[in-house]
Amino acid sequence: MARTKELGRRLSDAFIRATDTRRLKSTLLELQRKVGITPIGLLGVALAALLWLFGFIVAGTSLYLFAYGTLALIIVTYLTGKRTLPLTGERSEIRARARQGEVLGIDLVLHCKRRLSTIVLEEQIPERLGQPVQLPLASIAAGQDIEHSYRLFCKRRGAYKLGPLIARWGDPMGLTQREMTLVPEFELLIHPNIEMVSSRPLTRQFEDPPIRPPVSKPWPSGLEFYGMREYQPGDDLRRIVWRAYAKTGVMMVREAEQGITDQITVVLDTNQRYHSRELESESFEAGVRVAASLAYKHITEGYAVGIETNEGQLTRKLRGPAAPIQALDACARLEMGKLPLEAALQRILFNPKRDAHNIVVTPHLTREAAVQIELLVKRGLSVLVVALIWDETAEETLNVATALGCQVVELRPGQSIAGALYHEVGGGMRG
Repeated sequence: MARTKELGRRLSDAFIRATDTRRLKSTLLELQRKVGITPIGLLGVALAALLWLFGFIVAGTSLYLFAYGTLALIIVTYLTGKRTLPLTGERSEIRARARQGEVLGIDLVLHCKRRLSTIVLEEQIPERLGQPVQLPLASIAAGQDIEHSYRLFCKRRGAYKLGPLIARWGDPMGLTQREMTLVPEFELLIHPNIEMVSSRPLTRQFEDPPIRPPVSKPWPSGLEFYGMREYQPGDDLRRIVWRAYAKTGVMMVREAEQGITDQITVVLDTNQRYHSRELESESFEAGVRVAASLAYKHITEGYAVGIETNEGQLTRKLRGPAAPIQALDACARLEMGKLPLEAALQRILFNPKRDAHNIVVTPHLTREAAVQIELLVKRGLSVLVVALIWDETAEETLNVATALGCQVVELRPGQSIAGALYHEVGGGMRG
């Protein structure tokens, strides 16, 4: 376990150093874009200043002339490169949303009104998705259209800025460089992969009224008959209506008026302290997929679903035709934070509603979080804990959650989400 922690710390430090280096490079590139002078041009300016200083010290006329000539050359190339080029560009229409692992085909078209030379067409690509697309053009004839296609592999979930599409040019000596934006950037949302999970909201632990004490056996369903529906895996066999099965040949189960809720709250633990520490946290991405799969599943079935994180409410209660896309958009923007899980559970405790099914997705249950979940269970709320098991310490979450009396599902790296949830639901936990 100590070796695992040490390896995680080293990977984290290396990631921070690499991030700082990339930030420095991006800052220098941004400065170059604003000023319009390349590092070679800046070196020329420094050389001219140094020659002038030597000329002033030793009173050398030739050094003065060489310094002024170098500076004049840089100024001339800067002024000539400042012109606006007669260029226009187009990017093929791209869907604003994509699925993780999907490959998008993008077409670029460059229109030129007069002859130009030494142009570089560049499409900015986020670092997590790949390298920028560059197309060097030695010369372009007047009225000629240049077409270029490339493929974008959406390998990581997230919200990204794609573009802008720019044209870059400079002088033959490389002293100055200018660029012009042809097509502005736009936001691309890459949704996490979801699975068609087999999960159905559990009933409340205790009916209201009366509030049954924790020591008594909870009633898994209400008292009054509401109707019948088709049997689903995991339903109690005692609720099957055999007379209806004899008449129709379809297995039907009784539904009670109370006990089944249409309000679901998914709580995702975003505390980076307890998630795995790779460049792309495996445990956190698994948690995002669980939250997205459960939200999509229940919204499409007509439930009202809200997603909570440690930092605050990610979405309000979503319901309706557009709600699944809104939930996936929110999950695409998810990032880890520093607040503990207790911050999210405390908001649920302060919520007076007791008719919501709560799903807590976490890699680690601290003592404070376990106390809050225990309070939720004693108040009669239904709680399902999805334990993300990625190392030895995370396995303690299973024992803690089971001791609290709530439903528990364990999800290990590479395991199917639908299989993990079905294993618990199929175990007859509904009663």
